[in-house]
Amino acid sequence: MSYDHFDNASSDVKYLACIVLPLLTEPVTLDIQRSTDDRGTLLTVSVTKADIGRIIGKGGETARSIRRLMHQFGSMTDERLSVKINEPTV
Repeated sequence: MSYDHFDNASSDVKYLACIVLPLLTEPVTLDIQRSTDDRGTLLTVSVTKADIGRIIGKGGETARSIRRLMHQFGSMTDERLSVKINEPTV
């Protein structure tokens, strides 16, 4: 999968896709949903069961790093960004 899939997405979704896509063995399955409320913007990442461990990382270190990078990106754009990683159901 190329980054073209996210061409029409907002800059924060594109940035998150650039971070997450190289980690995946099945990049076609990456889905990022964006929602905004009074507390900021929530980016919800969904991947397959095979890739969830790659996104979370040992002891949650990769997920923590992704969240830290997105927090920094949000501070550059004066936006409060949060990242949620969905557990795959199947």
